[in-house]
Amino acid sequence: MPNIPRIFIAKLIIFFLTFLQSFNCQANTDQLNLADSLFNQRSYQEALGIYEDLLQNEQVYSPAMLIKMAYISEGIGDYPKASFYLSKYYDYNPSPRITDKIKSLTQQNNLQGYQLSDREQFFKILVDRQSDITTLLAILLVTSLILLITLRQKANHPKYLIPSFVLIFLLFISNNFLHVPERAIIMKNPTLIMDQPTAAGNLVRKVNIGHRVILKSKKDIWYEIEWNDKKAYIKQDDISKI
Repeated sequence: MPNIPRIFIAKLIIFFLTFLQSFNCQANTDQLNLADSLFNQRSYQEALGIYEDLLQNEQVYSPAMLIKMAYISEGIGDYPKASFYLSKYYDYNPSPRITDKIKSLTQQNNLQGYQLSDREQFFKILVDRQSDITTLLAILLVTSLILLITLRQKANHPKYLIPSFVLIFLLFISNNFLHVPERAIIMKNPTLIMDQPTAAGNLVRKVNIGHRVILKSKKDIWYEIEWNDKKAYIKQDDISKI
């Protein structure tokens, strides 16, 4: 009996290491490899079709895949789509080179929504790894509870329950509070930003493709956004969620 906890912990460590090595963002590896092969063969349209299916239907993508999609879209003259993919890539690599490229594609010198603070970047890393964090915390919690049950005669003091309660609290935080604001990119020329969720409202600004906005809430066909630190509204058909 004394060896059971050690055996369990050893198996748990092996499982966790295997899990880390096999982590692939839940991508359809075969489809992604096929698309990459087509891209390398310069069969760009076919590759783009597979990439788009992975992104739209499987909700799976990688930074490299987004760059390839932007490259193909620019090559066929679909600059709004190319800007969309680069904007999505920008969350992984907030580089001035990316914003300069989007400015070139959209023929605009000033774009809003591309300023990410260090805090926002760090928080996004946590959100992107939410499933990993939650899985790890769940494994540690199960381990803690099993050890408490197995060693209940030695660990019968309330202080031994503290790690389990801390892990439960962290799991609650991970599941309920690790969310980044929903962002979107403006995809139509021109797009009207209004002060009310109606076409009868006052015009705040007329803008073109490329600006990024944070979506606050939705009312009918309108999204509430923040523009120049003020509440504003934009039609859902004028944007694409990032």
